[in-house]
Amino acid sequence: MNQLIIYGAPKDAVRNDDFAVYVREPGKAWQELFVYEAKVDMHDVRSASMAYFDMEGEMEVRIESRKQPVHRVDIRPLSYHVKFSYDEYAVKFTLNQPRKLSIEINGDRFTNLHLFANPCEQDAPLPEDNGIQLIRPGIHRTEDLLGLLERPNGSTERKTLYFAPGMHYIEETVLRIPSHTTVYIAGGAIVVGSLVCDHVQDVVIRGRGILYLSDFHRFSAFRGVRIIFSRNIDVEGITVLDPPHYSIYLGKSEQVRIRNFKSFSTRGWSDGIDMMACTDIEIDDVFLRTSDDCIAIYGSRWDYRGDSGRIRVRNAVLWADVAHPLMMGTHGDHCGNGNTLYDVRFEDIDILEHHEPQVNYMGAMAINAGDKNTIRDISYKNIRVEDFELGRLIDVRVMQNRDYNPAPGNRIENITFEDIRYQGTCSNPSRIFGYDAERTVSGVRFTRLRINDRLILQPEEGLLELNDFSNQITFDI
Repeated sequence: MNQLIIYGAPKDAVRNDDFAVYVREPGKAWQELFVYEAKVDMHDVRSASMAYFDMEGEMEVRIESRKQPVHRVDIRPLSYHVKFSYDEYAVKFTLNQPRKLSIEINGDRFTNLHLFANPCEQDAPLPEDNGIQLIRPGIHRTEDLLGLLERPNGSTERKTLYFAPGMHYIEETVLRIPSHTTVYIAGGAIVVGSLVCDHVQDVVIRGRGILYLSDFHRFSAFRGVRIIFSRNIDVEGITVLDPPHYSIYLGKSEQVRIRNFKSFSTRGWSDGIDMMACTDIEIDDVFLRTSDDCIAIYGSRWDYRGDSGRIRVRNAVLWADVAHPLMMGTHGDHCGNGNTLYDVRFEDIDILEHHEPQVNYMGAMAINAGDKNTIRDISYKNIRVEDFELGRLIDVRVMQNRDYNPAPGNRIENITFEDIRYQGTCSNPSRIFGYDAERTVSGVRFTRLRINDRLILQPEEGLLELNDFSNQITFDI
């Protein structure tokens, strides 16, 4: 059965007119989507496009290029093998499942269209449901919103704050969410402000709406969603546009699930999803285009103390206009005995870009053990890396980064790379380097590592390099 859901936009939403985007069920009338501005790339901030809808079954898509005639089309990730047709004015294709896509005209990756075909929502709250507090368009003070969620002491009754379609300005810029609360941002809603989970549990943040932080430099809230000292938190379906710092920031939290999340950023330290001292984290079906690391995993940092582990990242599309798509290990308990980062799985991931001119920060897949950290039992499986501008494919090092590490890392062990494919022209070699005879990298296994369709069965100068403090590096077919 086919089902199509499209969403309008509030009158104050920032539009990008480079594209007109239409969707329809086969044989039915075309419906036009609102195309939002999505700023990208800290090095040279430009205005890309973003549109979204929900679907089930089969949908036809038509994209008209208003900025330039169409001579070439790329629809990425390339691994999706989306078949399309085009003429001088438009591109057409059919989707038979939800996808997160980049449509690029004439090779332009910076004023492209990001099209998010979401799955249809399941069990979404409705404004008329019991326990729903409907937030209509307008400016809302944080204390007013929290007043709607007050409950008797000891009560665990779940309440839902429902942001209806429209623009919602949180006057103090931060909405602190109490325990046992759902914050629902409906499709077509834009919330100008930041959401915070601090020492709470059993919170859901969901919907199809947008957290918008672009151009608001006065904000004291630096993150899209902040989850600290909390447990059992769900974030699902929303999009974050241009946060001053992290899109989702996790500190000393556990049992956090992030699904169908999308974000764009253009500023320094505007990582996608970062974790400090966190355990039992699931990240599934996300699209992150960021101007710093897309996903980073650390030990202790700031007020967040402890190891990080039991982390799963799957079904992701990652685009690092700056720094690493996948990064772990830099920060830890350098004043004590370090931390252990353990049992982390990255699976079924498409990396669309990695651009980093600083040699010490290269690596589409980077494990950099600093601050006395031990990193062990990490796996990368079914990772597809497309041609990127500048960096290196793999960077596994016990190291001391003088900018961040008072002490070098301890060791890295038991790392697996399975079915890794890179198609591209970047000439910087991957590397596996220990720090010294006591602080080594050991037990790195490659199974079906392919670079430009060539199966790699041994370290090669200029391609994959080792130093004297790395050992037990093996290759399988």
